[in-house]
Amino acid sequence: MAKEKILLDTDIGTEVDDAITLAYLLANPDAELLGITTVTGEAYERAKMASVLCRIAGKDVPIYPGCEDPILVPQIELYAPQKVILDRWAHETQFEKNRAVAFMQETIRKHPGEITLICIAPLTNVGLLFAMDPEIPRLLKRIVLMCGSPTYTRYDNTSEKMSAMQDSDYIVLGSKGVLENNALIDPHATKLVYQAPVAQHMTCGLNVTSRLIMKPEEAEAVFRHPLLEPVMDIAREWFKDEERVTFHDPLTAVSVFHDDVCAFERGNLTIDTESRLLAGFTYWRPDENGRHQVAMQVNKDKFFSHLMEVFR
Repeated sequence: MAKEKILLDTDIGTEVDDAITLAYLLANPDAELLGITTVTGEAYERAKMASVLCRIAGKDVPIYPGCEDPILVPQIELYAPQKVILDRWAHETQFEKNRAVAFMQETIRKHPGEITLICIAPLTNVGLLFAMDPEIPRLLKRIVLMCGSPTYTRYDNTSEKMSAMQDSDYIVLGSKGVLENNALIDPHATKLVYQAPVAQHMTCGLNVTSRLIMKPEEAEAVFRHPLLEPVMDIAREWFKDEERVTFHDPLTAVSVFHDDVCAFERGNLTIDTESRLLAGFTYWRPDENGRHQVAMQVNKDKFFSHLMEVFR
């Protein structure tokens, strides 16, 4: 069976779950990771962090640092605080700048109808890609996003101290599940992405991802694979602020390969870009003919089983 061709857009370096997602894709024998693009503040440092895992996996994956600023609003995800681990791990130091969006365009056009674009970050890179080349959405096999809060609830009781984030009212709303970081950081890019006519437009939001929680002692017990050693190093930095890791981003990747993890419903997600305080709000309405598929249920046991099986 042919491998699943993947492009990953990530803000690795803010939370630990981006690194878990990348490790999963690198370890998954059914995944062909064609490239990685990074986004938000310190995108170049984030590219270095992605290269740590690629080196350990022994895979030469193209990595491109992308946009550091949103399309119209100020950036609130300013730093990659977990870059402190770079002093402890070998990594690449040179990356071609200002090529991330063009790389995505070229790769998708080279493989029409074959690529799954996994987006686990604010959507600036992808929004600009879709705006620059309106044919690209129709050339994708599917897009799978960790984005939004379709039912306006979360279950992980986050404090959202988030050392990467500039303090703001947005963080308070995010901690309560009203807003979600990837949607709100660049609301105009989010709107562009959700308006795009992708054949399969799939979303895993806070309503399901925030159910997937692991405590520090649990992570220490299971993150033993060589690829998970730098992930655990990142996790220890994260645990200085938070007492748990929530597996927001890995759910997107696992759901690509296992259809028994999430139950998706069809409908429409519209994005608020007008309100100062609620820009990035994801307004969900079920519709059997809707353009978006949104995860409404998640099987926690199957998720963790499928996630960890690639590291055995």
